[in-house]
Amino acid sequence: QVQLVESGGGLVQAGGSLRLSCVRSGRTFSRYSMGWFRQRPGQEREPVAAINWAGVRTYNGDTVKGRFTISRDSAKNTVYLQMDSLKPEDTAVYYCASGDRWNSVSLNHRDFDYWGQGTQVTVSS
Repeated sequence: QVQLVESGGGLVQAGGSLRLSCVRSGRTFSRYSMGWFRQRPGQEREPVAAINWAGVRTYNGDTVKGRFTISRDSAKNTVYLQMDSLKPEDTAVYYCASGDRWNSVSLNHRDFDYWGQGTQVTVSS
């Protein structure tokens, strides 16, 4: 089974930055897409960004685009989410996910089969 372990969450002030990491084990990174989802307090889980095996990236609208950057280090089987200019509304549990059916355009949780336990990000005003 594929295992995903997130890290890098924490408490930051508005305007600050964090970099989340997700290490994937059990399979090679090749031909697998990886993405980030988040669940804000009282809300359903929502997509943030994803990157496929070829490095194609997709972001969920303009809410995070321009502030968040997803990247991949295939040699380390690791995906990152660089978060800059953080806002209080970014406060959420951030989940890493992986799968092999993502179309590399739209973001849908049904295209991802494996999930990490999540890492808490809290942004103070």
